[in-house]
Amino acid sequence: MSGADAVAVVTVSFNSGDALRSFLATIDASGAHADVVVVDNASPDPGDLVEVVAAHSARLLQLPENVGYGGAVNAAIAALPSSIDYVLVSNPDVTLSPGSLDELVAAATRRRDAGTLGPRILDAEGATYPSARRLPSLRTGIGHALFGTVWPTNPWTRSYRQDRLDVNERDAGWLSGACVLVRRSAFDQVGGFDASYFMYFEDVDLGARMTRAGWANVYVPSAVVTHTGAHSTSRFRSRMEHAHHMSAYTYLARKYPNWYLAPLRLALRVGIGLRERIVAGGRRR
Repeated sequence: MSGADAVAVVTVSFNSGDALRSFLATIDASGAHADVVVVDNASPDPGDLVEVVAAHSARLLQLPENVGYGGAVNAAIAALPSSIDYVLVSNPDVTLSPGSLDELVAAATRRRDAGTLGPRILDAEGATYPSARRLPSLRTGIGHALFGTVWPTNPWTRSYRQDRLDVNERDAGWLSGACVLVRRSAFDQVGGFDASYFMYFEDVDLGARMTRAGWANVYVPSAVVTHTGAHSTSRFRSRMEHAHHMSAYTYLARKYPNWYLAPLRLALRVGIGLRERIVAGGRRR
């Protein structure tokens, strides 16, 4: 990593003590020289969070209320010194492969037009997660919403997810917020995450606003991380699934805001509500 590049790492904790230990350990082991900020999003059961953070020489920012994922990241980045050039935004249930942060920063140095850069994300079984996707359009959004669960290989889902094993860097519509490097100047220019998305789709929205502002969202598969799963939401799965579907509707409704598109927005709400019921029914079986 270039000495001229000041890098920080921001992660959001919500009852995330166990995962956070592993995450901070991989930051230490990665050899990256970065300031680390842990945001506690008003966890009802923080456990020994203070001790865990202190043990890894990280900084703890405790919020008085849960402001959602994007809002918590915004608060942390706003508190960083102006000298920080890049910020790795990551879930705490992510482990970084050695050199992965360096790879992302090196790519940002090559691609001065990149506002966000995302690594190849593996799941717990080692499979590549489709973390660099197209921005959802009306056609792909409805098709994916209606058929993504019951017919995973449908053409709308495949187009949206862009499922392929890329070996080269490429531009994407948006990058998964589970682990993404943001250029501080670009992030500040577009106003950070839209905190009105309490959870989910704040990364989609960020990718769209980066694109509109002239920045690229770049997938960097030479940087590899592993995302083990949504530990902090497992006890609130129904609530989080509802939040996901409502955020999807919010994003698409804002994309088509004109008054004469009210019937379209109604159709979107009905379609997304149907998908939520299908997902909930499958989970109960």
